[in-house]
Amino acid sequence: MAKRTPPSHPRAQRQILALGQRLRAARMRRSMTQEVMAERVGVSTPTLAKLENGDPSTSMATVLRVLTVLGLDGDIDLIASQDLLGRELQDNALRRTNAAPAQVLSSRPAPPARTSPPHPPPAPVPSRGTRGRKS
Repeated sequence: MAKRTPPSHPRAQRQILALGQRLRAARMRRSMTQEVMAERVGVSTPTLAKLENGDPSTSMATVLRVLTVLGLDGDIDLIASQDLLGRELQDNALRRTNAAPAQVLSSRPAPPARTSPPHPPPAPVPSRGTRGRKS
C-alpha cells in the first residue's frame, strides 16, 4: 500500500518547492549530478528528484542527509531557534501566574520597612586654588 501524504497548505507548498530549488542550486554549484548526490545521500535518484521538485513526501532524514552532503547541515540548527511567539506567550502566562499571589498578599499587612545604616559623608575635596601653592 502506498504511503499517503496529507495535503499541505499552499504557503507550505511554496516553501517546500523553494527549499527543493535551493537544494538543487546548491548541488549544481558543486557540479554534482543527481546520481552522484543520490549515491552519497543513500537514496534513489527519483527520491532526490522528488525532493528537488518540492514533493512533501520526502522524509526529514533525507533532507538532513542532503544538507550534510552539501555541507549545509549547520543551517538546520537555525530552524525554530528563535521562538519569539512562544517566549512571549510564556512570559504572558508567567505574568498572570505571578499576579495572582500579589493580589492575595495585598490583603495582609505590609511588613515593617527595613532601614539601612546611614552612609558617612564624603571626604572633603581640596579646592584647586590651594594646590601647589605655599601660603
